[in-house]
Amino acid sequence: MKYIGAHVSAAGGVDKTPVNAAVIGANAFALFTKNQRQWQAKPLKTNTVLAFKANCKALGFVSEAILPHDSYLINLATPEADKLKKSRNAFIDEMQRCEQLGLPLLNFHPGSHLKKISVADGLSLISESINIAHKAVPNVVTVIENTAGQGTNLGWSFEQISMIISHVDDKQRVGVCIDTCHAFAAGYDLRTHSAAEATFNAFGDIIGFKFLRGMHLNDAKTVLGSRVDRHQALGEGEIGLACFEVLMQDERFNGIPLILETTKPEQWMDEIRLLRQFETMPM
Repeated sequence: MKYIGAHVSAAGGVDKTPVNAAVIGANAFALFTKNQRQWQAKPLKTNTVLAFKANCKALGFVSEAILPHDSYLINLATPEADKLKKSRNAFIDEMQRCEQLGLPLLNFHPGSHLKKISVADGLSLISESINIAHKAVPNVVTVIENTAGQGTNLGWSFEQISMIISHVDDKQRVGVCIDTCHAFAAGYDLRTHSAAEATFNAFGDIIGFKFLRGMHLNDAKTVLGSRVDRHQALGEGEIGLACFEVLMQDERFNGIPLILETTKPEQWMDEIRLLRQFETMPM
């Protein structure tokens, strides 16, 4: 089964997110469990948690089809001790929120080395951060999102992500989310059926599909290998639709949240319908 949705608003409380997802015809969704641009947040209230779970149950959303995203402020690769401690504590808090909501996944951007340490040392800090978080919070799977390689962002290549995973102690609790826009901007071609298949096969060879726990389905405003992270509506960017035709018919993408972060939320319902059409079209 394909779980398709979008990153929906949590305005008014996280318990509103299942309702917002249902409105667009989704059977999956992503959310922020707190304000993504602030370090501190009030604890989740018990009634909010209960309402979230009740809404998910009533609207048919299963926990494995929900992909929470952590704060953009967190940098698990920063070499500055005080900032690293702050990021790790915030990351653990995000995991605890997922645990409270009964959600098994937490999607995160791996981090940036800020030109202050080597790439290898930055990747090592990310792995160490994940291990610390795993010890602090049971059950929640940390899901590494590939980046576009903008600035000093790490995790833009499949090899870098593989390196992070290789130093995570509990490999049952680490996964990957492929963002199609980020992959394309990082240099992975997705513009044709054959190019998309080759890129996905490379992911399988270098990282392994057993680690794939989610996807962000986005077209790209910038050209292949630009290293610039700019999302676009499906079919309106440099990637086109062939990539999405391939993945909608590939069983390796079954059973994980496929999340739109495209630029026109008013089109999300139409984009979900389009993706559903790709499931059954002849290739």
